[in-house]
Amino acid sequence: MAKILTSRDDIRQWVEARGGNPMLMETPDGTGSRTLLQLTFGQHAINTDGNEGPDRVGGFQLVSWDDWFAALEAANLALRVSDDLAGGNEAEFEFIERAAQ
Repeated sequence: MAKILTSRDDIRQWVEARGGNPMLMETPDGTGSRTLLQLTFGQHAINTDGNEGPDRVGGFQLVSWDDWFAALEAANLALRVSDDLAGGNEAEFEFIERAAQ
């Protein structure tokens, strides 16, 4: 069963409960750029001072929740997540348009 999250608190709680972090990437888009959103799970070492893990995953960079939520809201997106507890803490999600709820 899927559940759609739009509240900042609900999204952050769902992501952090699965060990996740917000990421963004700026990509060229014609004459400007666009922001791509992503979430990473189990990657706590990304961009750490000790550089224990890879610096970036596919060009994405860890960002603050405020920056990530600003990009999410600017793109008018929500997060559809798996509400199936049988799967444990697996991070099954997709971004959807808020109007598509």
